[in-house]
Amino acid sequence: MKEKAKGMSEKEVEEEKTSAENVTESSVDETPSEETTDTLAAENEQLKAQLEQAKKDYLLARADLENFRKRTLKEKADLILNGGETCLKDILPVIDDFERGLQAIGESTDVEAVKDGIELIYSKFKAYLNRHGVQEIPTQDADFDTEYHEAVTMFPASVPEQKGKVIECVQKGYTLNDKVIRFAKVVVGE
Repeated sequence: MKEKAKGMSEKEVEEEKTSAENVTESSVDETPSEETTDTLAAENEQLKAQLEQAKKDYLLARADLENFRKRTLKEKADLILNGGETCLKDILPVIDDFERGLQAIGESTDVEAVKDGIELIYSKFKAYLNRHGVQEIPTQDADFDTEYHEAVTMFPASVPEQKGKVIECVQKGYTLNDKVIRFAKVVVGE
């Protein structure tokens, strides 16, 4: 206050003191009225009600989330348990054809007809595999690729062009949707 007083006249300093005293006195004299108390109490009750409603909403949302988690876990378990059902249903006609073919082998004397029947069943089975994303890994005259082939043995190449190439396929390999499910076992030229 003294610092302010240096640049102010005495009259201005006196007015400052008076206004400061008035502010202090008026704030001390004020007591909350009954109307203000009622308003604050009503506002307090309203806030309590909102808090209770928010708690209820939170508990309901949490219960819904737990139910959702349980339901999705059950659905996943069902999918794992019965996921192959479609594939197995699709293969049943091929099994029926095999059974008819085996029955025909015992009854038929025409070897060519039985051979043709077996070839038809084989092509039907290959079509089934293709429908379900299973593809044969090509090996005929292919470069040896460790991503798809497993070298069973190395064999000296008769011509230089066969070096690093597949000479013979011992066991076919397959991919399921571009993922190797069985590597092709091959003989590689060196």
